[in-house]
Amino acid sequence: MTAWLTELERLAHTRAKAGLTRELRPRAADDVVVDLAGNDYLGLARHPEVVAAAIAALSAYGLGATGSRLVRGSTRAHAGLEDDLAAWLGAEQALIYSSGYLANLGAVRSVAGKGTVLVSDAYNHASLIDGCKSSGAETVVAPHGDPAAVAAILDAAPERPAVVVTESVFSVDGDLAPLAALHEVTSARGALLLVDDAHALGVLGPQGAGGVVAAGLAGAPDVVVTATLSKSLGSAGGLIAGPRQLVRHLVDTGRTFIYDTALPPAVAAGAHAALGIARKADDLRALLAARAEQTVRRLGAAGFAVRRPAGAVLSVVAPGPEAALGWAEDCRDRGVAVGCFRPPSTPDGSSRLRLTLNAGVSEVDFTRALDVIVECAP
Repeated sequence: MTAWLTELERLAHTRAKAGLTRELRPRAADDVVVDLAGNDYLGLARHPEVVAAAIAALSAYGLGATGSRLVRGSTRAHAGLEDDLAAWLGAEQALIYSSGYLANLGAVRSVAGKGTVLVSDAYNHASLIDGCKSSGAETVVAPHGDPAAVAAILDAAPERPAVVVTESVFSVDGDLAPLAALHEVTSARGALLLVDDAHALGVLGPQGAGGVVAAGLAGAPDVVVTATLSKSLGSAGGLIAGPRQLVRHLVDTGRTFIYDTALPPAVAAGAHAALGIARKADDLRALLAARAEQTVRRLGAAGFAVRRPAGAVLSVVAPGPEAALGWAEDCRDRGVAVGCFRPPSTPDGSSRLRLTLNAGVSEVDFTRALDVIVECAP
């Protein structure tokens, strides 16, 4: 074995000892596990209208987009989705990407350069962190959800352009960023606010338009919004929304947009159908809120410290990575899928089960799933 492969084996052994090995688990199409691990919050991934729209576009356009957006990859399915996303979010324009990860990389890099100060929340998603690292800008990590700390960081460099980067609903613990207070800080200092709205879109705000709209910041010229189509819309892909000048800049210069094959038209069409359903799905959002309360009550009664989530994400702290992994595996063995978050996915170094609520799960299955989680606790 060559030296580099020997080193990879050593690193794998070290991760295994720390309980940090990860494993791919292919699932069958007829999988019957109760899903509290995925991000299909509104249960739209298999909705008949969504599937029918995707099938129609698949028949019309074929399997792939066949090129990047600037070559042959832009279709009417993409354009229609972008128009309706912008309208939903109250933005001038929106641009879709093949993944939320690439959208976040592209968004951060489009608004930051070597002279920029990026202020990144300590609990930000890896895609935002990687966007900051790859931008070439100075990045300062701010304490989690602390507008006063953000203000102090900006005040320490008043002459430099600055961008504050945050999630709206944080992907690990599910708490809500103080977006209105952060915008007060940034607008008073001429800084931009970049918000990853992935876990709020479809769940929070009027018509499910997300955390930025809920905070009263829709269409603000100093706010950039990113999100994914893979959560409440049950599809795939990412988006950036904001002023038309930003979208023009992304189309002209954004490497993660220009050099990437476009989202398949069938996926865009399915997401577009899901968007139409999500805007009218106040009943599903009410169900998610009720299930969040039910989860907090059930787990709280069993002795777990669980906070009421802002959206449809909540976490339960585990004693350590091995305990979290064993807990998740025991749940899976009893027919319940839950998320297992271990370092480096957890920003504070602790391990958790992450539960993502799903309106598509029946009431009987959901109640049973909570019982299983409690009974399998380490």
